[in-house]
Amino acid sequence: MSAFELFDWVIEPELEGERIDKFLAEASADWSRSQVQKWIKDGHVEANGQIVKGNYRLTADDEISLKIPPPKELNVSPEPMDLDIAYEDGDVIVINKPRGLVVHPGAGHYTATLVNGLLYHCKDSLSGINGVMRPGIVHRIDKDTSGLIMAAKNDKAHLSLAEQLKNHSVTRKYMALVHGVISHQTGTIEAAIGRDPKNRQQMAIVPATGKHAVTHFVVVERFAEYSLVELKLETGRTHQIRVHMKYIGHPLVGDPKYGPTKPKGPAHLDGQALHAAVLGFSHPSTGEYMEFSAPLPNDMEQVVQQLRHIL
Repeated sequence: MSAFELFDWVIEPELEGERIDKFLAEASADWSRSQVQKWIKDGHVEANGQIVKGNYRLTADDEISLKIPPPKELNVSPEPMDLDIAYEDGDVIVINKPRGLVVHPGAGHYTATLVNGLLYHCKDSLSGINGVMRPGIVHRIDKDTSGLIMAAKNDKAHLSLAEQLKNHSVTRKYMALVHGVISHQTGTIEAAIGRDPKNRQQMAIVPATGKHAVTHFVVVERFAEYSLVELKLETGRTHQIRVHMKYIGHPLVGDPKYGPTKPKGPAHLDGQALHAAVLGFSHPSTGEYMEFSAPLPNDMEQVVQQLRHIL
């Protein structure tokens, strides 16, 4: 049985008076208020060492702790799926993920995920390091981000790929359509990313407590009100590209979290215009460097073509 997952907070003065269930529900985009309330009811939430109820009101300097119990072993079923396979051998499989496909099961998505499709396609040949919910998954991309993602077919390959990600030796290049015309041809964004203190369901630039994050960009094409950019990740923080591009004043087209509230202009997409176009890594067994590319998805390509005619 897995151990409890522990989270701790010290309450800032501006949060004084807020209900603890509301605070915790906003602490992570993965936690619903109903799930938080169940944890509270089951005695997994404490304030200053004492179990509390859901209507507990926060006080400045409160020490809040949450112990998330290990997940129940859910039966994640194999499901036939039309996977766009860029590469596959006995160690690794590279998939070109379409926009809208969730990578692994989680709250609200227990079927029709990439993992369900991989289980059907690979049978028992997926690494087990990340447990029953994420077999084979070494890294992830957001539901509405399309493009290349790799999965490990055994634990040895998983450890190798995970180490490469940790050492920043994996090549990850993205294509994005952003608002505004970027004046510089190239640039580097270096700004720490952490949970947004004003909206804890989002990430933000948090210089004091955020994690080091670096994104390099090259402008590929400019349009009347937009820019098509290639971005290379040096680090891999949650929503890194989306947060960094918003930070420099060029949020992604179609981004529901970090884009303009009422976007203007002709470019519209259902989800952020972000595509994982290039993925490169050293093969877990042979050590040979391998690199794969995937063209823009049809919806993003159509928007780009339309913008070219507006010039």
